[in-house]
This record gives sequence, C-alpha cells and structure tokens, in this order.
Amino acid sequence: MPRQVRIEYEGAFYHVMARGNRRNRIFASPEVGDEELFLKTLGDCCERTGFRVWAWVLMRNHYHLLVETPRGNLVDGMGWLQNTYTRRFNTRHREWGRLFGDRYKSVLVESGGNGGDLYLRTLLDYIHLNPVRAGLVPSKTYEGLLDYPWSSLTKGYAVGPKAREPWMAVDEGFAVFQCSDRAADRRHFVKRLEERMNAEARQKCGLSEIEGQTLQSTLRKGWYWGCESFKEALLDRLAKEREGILPVAKDFRSSGQARDHAIRDAESIITGAVRHFGMGDGQRSDFADLPRGDGRRVAVAWALSRKTSLRQSWIAERLSMRSAGNVSEQVRRFALRPEKELPKEIRLWKALHS
Repeated sequence: MPRQVRIEYEGAFYHVMARGNRRNRIFASPEVGDEELFLKTLGDCCERTGFRVWAWVLMRNHYHLLVETPRGNLVDGMGWLQNTYTRRFNTRHREWGRLFGDRYKSVLVESGGNGGDLYLRTLLDYIHLNPVRAGLVPSKTYEGLLDYPWSSLTKGYAVGPKAREPWMAVDEGFAVFQCSDRAADRRHFVKRLEERMNAEARQKCGLSEIEGQTLQSTLRKGWYWGCESFKEALLDRLAKEREGILPVAKDFRSSGQARDHAIRDAESIITGAVRHFGMGDGQRSDFADLPRGDGRRVAVAWALSRKTSLRQSWIAERLSMRSAGNVSEQVRRFALRPEKELPKEIRLWKALHS
C-alpha cells in the first residue's frame, strides 16, 4: 500500500492522529496520570519546535491534534513527540518496545482562502465532539462535553487564559468562529457544541461534508482537507520539489527542511552563549578547548536539548562532548542541580532559557 504523503511548509496546518500498537491503550488510566504525562510531553515538543496546537483530544488508545507548524517541521516534531512519550511511558510502567502502531496519520488542512476558515472550523468541532462519537459522552461517567477532562474544549476553550497551557492557540481558534476570548463567548462556544451534539444524537458525531468531501473519509484515507484549489496548490508544491514523481506513491518527507530549521535555531543559541559567556567565536574548537567538566558547555547543551529537536548526537558533535549518552546524562544532572550551586553567569543563562 502506498505510504501517506508528507508535505511540510511554514504555517501549515495538520490534523494528526495516532493509535496504540495493535489498538492497545496509550493511556493506561486517568488515575495513573498518563494523560498528564502526554500533555507535558506535548508542551515540551511545542517549546522545541514552535508547534501551536489549536485543538486536541485524548481517547484511551489514540489521540487527535490540530497542529500549526510555523517552522514547517511536522516530521521532526512528531518524531520527537512520539519517541519521547514512548520512552516516558515505558519508564513509568516498566515496559519496553513500541507504544504506537503504524506511523501517525497527518492530513493537511486548508486555512483562510475563499472559503474563509470553513475547514478549520469543521475540524475543530470534529475533534471536540470525538468523545461523543466514541460513546464516552454522554455516559454515567461523563454526562456532558465539559465532564470529559481530556480535550482542549475543557482545558482551553471553556476556561480563561490563565488556566490554559501557553502552547494552545485558543485565541486563534475562537477567531475562526468570530468569537472573542471572553466569558460570554466561551459559554456560547460550549453551548453551540452541545446543541450540535444533541442534534446529531442519532448519527455519528463530527461527520461533515464540504464540496463533496466527507471529513470522516478524508481523515481515514485522504491526505488533505480543503477545496480543489488547495489540493492543486499542494500538488504544485510537490511537483517543484520532486519533479516527475507522483505524490500518492511515495513518502515525501521534507525532513531536511525541518533539520535546517533546528540547526539554525541551535546556532542562534550557540551564538548567544558565546556572547553571554565571553567565549571565542562559537566554533567547535572553542568548546573542544574547554575543560571536560566545564559548566558552560553543559549549560549550552541543556539549552539546545530544551529548545531544539536536534538529536543528542548532533549536540555531542557540535559541542565536543563524548557521546549522545554523555549529553543525556550531563543535561539531566544540570537540570536537577540546585540553582544556588550554579555560578552566577550560568544561573542567568539558565533563567534566560527556562
């Protein structure tokens, strides 16, 4: 079977979905806190990659995200997210091996254009109504939409700005519905979804059709959710990058672009470190000349690990550290070290990148 097309560009929107291996749970139970662990990992991912999450829902054995990628780095970021959550999940539960099944599904989503943000609005509703479609709402456990705790409706659109995570693009989500981030509009947003839920009680929730395109079918089998001109623009983009290759038959992952973005961000951090610590000009030799346990090198490695999605092997090579394992261990120790034990210049650097 042909693999799903991957197209990356700055400002792209995607519906992303991934299931557990063999449809097993990726969240053991709410009591264990796996949902919170995933959201923490998602937040870490957004900090490293610049992802903006417009909507999300966690559904026992799978999740849905509506993600905006200002840097055009979906593949890089999603690889980090799923690999990191898998490691954290396995460590917590003393397990090993794959947590997710086949590669995550991503569907490009049209925004703006002649139809306004019709496609974004439809997808936002689809994600927030997913617990209804799965039969979790209404139920004895979750009577209404706001009773289901693991969605951006409950933890984003229904609460004030101070109660939300900074990586959630709630303001922008409200804007596509011509709403503002105020209490009255938040109540209206929830009420509208509840009315739609009740109106579709005898159907599968979230089903929509625009220009002959059914959302449910698109999210399962398609690669874009938008009008015909949006599709043609995407195909033109592919043709320019991969002239003569049919996009439906290959995996077009522009991971080189994502890597270039990450390296650019990393070099910017290194340049800032050179100025902050009064080092040479930031060349590899400058770090190689530092003593083995020099705190400045570890501080830079910590910032690169925190703010970029580059592999630790790249950090080890760039900063003249022995190995990826050494980077991991040194960064872990640095993060746990009490602030009062750090030299002033390193303490200030850490504060700048926290």
